Amino acid sequence: MRWEDVDLEGRVLQVRHTVDYIKGQGWVESEPKTKSGRRSIRLTHIAVDALKEHRISQLETRLKAGMAWKEQGLVFPNRNGGYFRRPRLYAIFKKLLQEAGLPDMHFHDLRHNAATILLTMGVSMKAVQEILGHGSIVTTMNIYGHVLPSTHQEAMDEMDDWFGNKKKEENSSSEKD
Repeated sequence: MRWEDVDLEGRVLQVRHTVDYIKGQGWVESEPKTKSGRRSIRLTHIAVDALKEHRISQLETRLKAGMAWKEQGLVFPNRNGGYFRRPRLYAIFKKLLQEAGLPDMHFHDLRHNAATILLTMGVSMKAVQEILGHGSIVTTMNIYGHVLPSTHQEAMDEMDDWFGNKKKEENSSSEKD
């Protein structure tokens, strides 16, 4: 993620790049694999505030690095402005989990956790599909459909409400007798 892809005022992140380290070639940037992978993601106020603070911290780190800093415009660079190697990134991630008192997990689990939280909060499956960049809602349903086991009961409760819930009315009138 590059700063040019982040609009802090508009609260939008543009997903335009992927990067991978390929032995013998180094860091290789490319576009996301699919059209749906290239997407805009709305940011929360909390995320924007955190990114603003991070930007200030990053500028301080850049000043300390001096001539060693290699400007690449990365939002989350290593101490010299470049990409993190996976082992270092994972080590930092594991340390942060431990400091926060969270269980051990894989880095990619953050994506799954975010999707699960969104669905549990009642965000539509379509919105989650777009946020995750899945090309089809079927993919999202296949991965996360199990997350909402109570949706069938909620649907039946809504139908009861829609049709006036005669059973509820019968129960409340018999309680009065």
